[in-house]
Amino acid sequence: MQVILLQRVAKLGQMGDVVDVKPGYARNYLLPQQKALSASKANIEAFEQQKAQLEAQNLESKKEADAMATKLDGQQFIVIRSASDAGALYGSVTTRDAADAATENGFTVDRKQVVLGAPIKYLGVHEVKVVLHPEVEATIELNVARSPEEAELQASGKSIQELAAEEEAAAEFEIQELFDDIGSAQLDELETEVEQESGEPAVQEKAELDAKLDDEDK
Repeated sequence: MQVILLQRVAKLGQMGDVVDVKPGYARNYLLPQQKALSASKANIEAFEQQKAQLEAQNLESKKEADAMATKLDGQQFIVIRSASDAGALYGSVTTRDAADAATENGFTVDRKQVVLGAPIKYLGVHEVKVVLHPEVEATIELNVARSPEEAELQASGKSIQELAAEEEAAAEFEIQELFDDIGSAQLDELETEVEQESGEPAVQEKAELDAKLDDEDK
């Protein structure tokens, strides 16, 4: 099926190009999104008459998108989610979640502008593309964490695996210290019991008394 593009479409063409596409792609995406018109003689003539106006509108919207991209690109937004100890989310982070996170921080982003390369199903910092205009894109980061504190640590560059390893090491250290304290206490108690049973302290006291008496006799 032939269509005439009303705007630039990635990997397809520029505004005004007449291209061949699959009928389903045209009917389900290009035509409903008003990115193209069927390339009938009437539509091509209508486009030529409106071309200058469409190009002016496109230029203006591109300028606005460029200004937004300058502010938005590189921004990091926190998304709080429940997850397992291994970092697997109970669910996934969607394009709507990304758009809502950006909007809550003062940026106007529609979920249709968000492009996820793959579903976000794990904690961590994930790069996400935002298409602000057919010719303008920005990249943001979603810091997906279980708490603001965890998000802060992830923002510093630590992964959930590193955080888990540190927590495990700290727990093992505390357990080892506890065992050491218990062991020392038990050893002291055992030595006391041995002394009491063997009578060693009494023998020592008797020897000291005998030495004192010998000195007095001299």
